[in-house]
Amino acid sequence: MGYNFFNIKPVKESFNRKLSEFSASLGPALCEGKDITFADNDITYTLKLQNERIKEKNLEMEYEVYSREKGNEKFITASSWQDEHYESSVCFRFCGVKRNVKHNGKKVYKDDRRSVLYETVTDVLTDSHPDNETYVCPNCGAPSTIAELQNGCKYCGTCYKMDDLFPKVTGFYFLDDVSTDNKEVKKLMPLFMIGCAILLFVYIRIFVINTGEAAGLSALIGACIGSLFGGVILGYFSFSIFLLLRLIFKGVSTSGKMGTAGSRSKFENRMKKLSPEFSFEYFTSKAISLIKTAVYSKNEEELLFYKGKPLDESFKNIIDLNYGGALGLESFKEKDNIVTAVTKAYFDVLYEENQKVKFKHQVFRATFQRRTDVPVNFNFSMTRISCPTCGSSFDATKNKFCPSCQNEYEIISDDWILTELVKM
Repeated sequence: MGYNFFNIKPVKESFNRKLSEFSASLGPALCEGKDITFADNDITYTLKLQNERIKEKNLEMEYEVYSREKGNEKFITASSWQDEHYESSVCFRFCGVKRNVKHNGKKVYKDDRRSVLYETVTDVLTDSHPDNETYVCPNCGAPSTIAELQNGCKYCGTCYKMDDLFPKVTGFYFLDDVSTDNKEVKKLMPLFMIGCAILLFVYIRIFVINTGEAAGLSALIGACIGSLFGGVILGYFSFSIFLLLRLIFKGVSTSGKMGTAGSRSKFENRMKKLSPEFSFEYFTSKAISLIKTAVYSKNEEELLFYKGKPLDESFKNIIDLNYGGALGLESFKEKDNIVTAVTKAYFDVLYEENQKVKFKHQVFRATFQRRTDVPVNFNFSMTRISCPTCGSSFDATKNKFCPSCQNEYEIISDDWILTELVKM
């Protein structure tokens, strides 16, 4: 795998269109439960669970991702990496995110955050895309395209375990943007200048009166001219200080994330000895998906990948969970063909409790495990999920128990599982 931190380049148009459609579809997916068919299965499923959580809370959410500058909707590639089969790129663009939460028609929370949207798009290196290939359902014999079977056969309902079709959006998150764009400068700087001019004028007049100097027309004109020029200069400097303080405040608020800086190389170097195709980006994306699914699920103990204790009840009050851009590695152990990674994950969270919604910066400790004697299979494949006891077909991502005979469906440990999730 090669990684390029400074591979800054525009995204090709076909990918840019898909990335833009994904961000535009987030609101309908969250608020109305609509599918995002070009997102990977993990994202699609977590968005569905989040929509169900919002409904269970009797909440109405309006969620909009919008462009802050018209004509500047293009994504930029920030970094990229590839392995034997796939190439993935982290792409970003500046945007705004509006959230409006209501309970019985009454507004209980509203924000409008200036953000940078990061999306990961993954494609196969072979240029072979199976989306439109025909596949015959082994259960009823009906022909469908592979893309149509992502959510199960529409004729008989048979569910499949389908590796993601590519290119796909395989991850996304928002970070607060503390930079200043032209629109904000044009809006705020004049306000600072006007405010400083008014304060300076008041100060000059008070000073003139207190010193007993003449308060005639010439003094008034002098005060106006002085406050005008002084307000421009002081306004400029005060606006610059405001931007500096905002950057410092943001740096202090995120300083805890600095401890995650060495996690990438430390974790990746050790994992590559066990699995040469391992990438930290893949692990991060998988970790975020597992955490979100556990948090949003009605009963995490029924999930196929979750092997931990019941989550704290406060997790059931989370209605929006945004990755904060940092995943630190606290410890890493390998024993009896099982690797255990204890991580510290940063999130921005909306909690609803007693019809009140609050925003918090939250840190979770999440522990993941994976077998090391099972190689990762990156090739495209589609396998019918059927119960080994009764042969019934079902979606094992939602339930590790067969709905027909109630026998447990044993996971084949070719991927990560979540064994602990607690607040720090």
